[in-house]
Amino acid sequence: MTKIGLEIIGMSYSQSQSGAYALVMGEVGGRRRLPIIIGGFEAQSIALGLERMQPARPMTHDLFKSFADHYDIQVREVVINKFKEGVFHAILLCEHLGEITEIDARTSDAVALAIRYQCPIYTYEPILAEAGIELETDESKETLKGKMSEMEEDDGEFSDYLYEDLDGLLQKAIENEEYEKASRIRDEIKRREEKF
Repeated sequence: MTKIGLEIIGMSYSQSQSGAYALVMGEVGGRRRLPIIIGGFEAQSIALGLERMQPARPMTHDLFKSFADHYDIQVREVVINKFKEGVFHAILLCEHLGEITEIDARTSDAVALAIRYQCPIYTYEPILAEAGIELETDESKETLKGKMSEMEEDDGEFSDYLYEDLDGLLQKAIENEEYEKASRIRDEIKRREEKF
């Protein structure tokens, strides 16, 4: 079966499940999107990986990578290989001493590891056909990110702070392992930088 490349388009609070997030994967070179509901911890880990933020202490996915690297195990690719009863399933294709092994994984964990290994993420046509959403117009990735930002709750929590103070707040949040707060501060910094 031919593999179809996927890329991370964005994440937003899930409208259907409290405390969950919607991770949106997009077909590389195509218009179909694969929305995947994930938990808050995994969303936080994915966001930290995308932002290249280093927590004061390693999180679970960072620990997994350090452990695997120590024993010369590389994650070569992630494949979302099943969609069963509304749940996505994935496998990690790992290499050790030239031998490739498949390891079953939750899709959210697999994506968090793919980010850390900078390896490709794939799925198959039947999964995209069944669970994917096709955009009616040729919307760019930036337009979709903009729409997702509108769906996110924006309480203006850090809008009253001076720009110069936000960097210190960000560092303090990371040191205190308040990663969701750090992510919101980083978003506020980015919003301001995009205005100038």
